[in-house]
Amino acid sequence: MALHIHEAWILLFVLPGLVTPAAITHEDYPADEGDQTSSNDNLIFDDYRGKGCVDDSGFVYKLGERFFPGHSNCPCVCTEDGPVCDQPECPKIHPKCTKVEHNGCCPECKEVKNFCEYHGKNYKILEEFKPSPCEWCRCEPSNEVHCVVADCAVPECVNPVYEPEQCCPVCKNGPNCFAGTTIIPAGIEVKVDDCNICHCHNGDWWKPAQCSKRECQGKQAL
Repeated sequence: MALHIHEAWILLFVLPGLVTPAAITHEDYPADEGDQTSSNDNLIFDDYRGKGCVDDSGFVYKLGERFFPGHSNCPCVCTEDGPVCDQPECPKIHPKCTKVEHNGCCPECKEVKNFCEYHGKNYKILEEFKPSPCEWCRCEPSNEVHCVVADCAVPECVNPVYEPEQCCPVCKNGPNCFAGTTIIPAGIEVKVDDCNICHCHNGDWWKPAQCSKRECQGKQAL
């Protein structure tokens, strides 16, 4: 009886060794859901949200790394919330700029035309010119034209004329004024008819002449 009990103990120690790993199936020990998907991680694209940033070409940047995305020339910093890009207040481009570069974060003017355009004509920087007899102009370094218009004095006559290449009108016959409809020269008394002698106001050539009646020659003849 003792012999049989000893043989039974031997069988209990030997049998576990006879069970091989191949004999244990997933049906015997079902794995949890996380263990089943872990073996397929290499087939799933990496998710960089909160881990990095991807530019337009698919290049991945680490958190805290500065980079230039394809749609912008301004630098960006990769954060957990995505790229945070610089948005500087860029200076305005001069309206006369003829060459603009976009290599940096802000566009930069590389060439400004060295002339001024005025009424369809081009003038060099600091060049002075007269587009009309009454205008004096200069092409400024800012590519803008500044002009001064002549301020003509009031003519001392009632019949001024404009001469070619002169801005202001001139009194070719000297100062004068109107006596009725008759133009009389200034500085002398003029007998405009049989009864009236007139003279111009001193300095006020636009005013009618001052006239005084004298004894009419017609009455003397009677």
